[in-house]
Amino acid sequence: MKIVANSSEIDGGCTFVPTMGALHAGHVSLFKLAKAKSDFVVASIFINPLQFDDAQDLANYPRTPDLDIEIAADSGVTHLWLPQQGEIYPSVFKKFSAGELGNIYEGANRSGHFDGVVTVVSRLFELLKPETAIFGEKDFQQLTLIRAIAKGVKIIAAPTVREADGLAVSSRNVRLDEDSRAAASVIYKALIAAEISLNAQEARSQMRKACATQPLFNLDYAEVIDEDDFSIATDSTLNSRAIIAGWLNGVRLIDNMQMKTGGLR
Repeated sequence: MKIVANSSEIDGGCTFVPTMGALHAGHVSLFKLAKAKSDFVVASIFINPLQFDDAQDLANYPRTPDLDIEIAADSGVTHLWLPQQGEIYPSVFKKFSAGELGNIYEGANRSGHFDGVVTVVSRLFELLKPETAIFGEKDFQQLTLIRAIAKGVKIIAAPTVREADGLAVSSRNVRLDEDSRAAASVIYKALIAAEISLNAQEARSQMRKACATQPLFNLDYAEVIDEDDFSIATDSTLNSRAIIAGWLNGVRLIDNMQMKTGGLR
């Protein structure tokens, strides 16, 4: 694996996996999917300040550079791009808006977050000129927004990787204390409760009931949406998805699952 500091050292046409580091099994699955599709796999590590609305959250974001290099090398990455902030954000650059979709659900709770996401992804694409880019389904709202802005880049969605108890793998999981980590399994239980429900309203109700059984979990939202435009799903919605978010001891966790039951699918 070659480590590069500047995008000019990489020819275009790669399969690209952008990350913010703190690599884990979810990232490994993205790298391996990329490797299965291409012999030219570029991963980037750049902690994007524009997508943090809380300076403390940015400061607390886990940083594991040595382990990240080892994981990337072992997972099929051929080029690891470690850009400096000046390359991504020179003195003059274009900022992008995530639009209305960027202001609901996760956007409603993290002001400017998705504007930062679409701006950095646009810059990464502009500099690297990849042929294909791979993103995980766990951050489904982010995935939807990136699909909307990707011009000439094929976007591939990778399935969510889960722990044995169903918790979606995330860099934030390491910030959970023992009690919060045990309580976090309620998120997956809520999604499964939605999946086995007979209609959209029951799915919403069952998710919220499941979350109420865990007093440590502070639910933000539990909803069933049309995954194409994030409108509220009805029983006739062809592509519905349950989405959920909340806090455990100050750590925000999100998850989602495509619905396949009753009139939802």
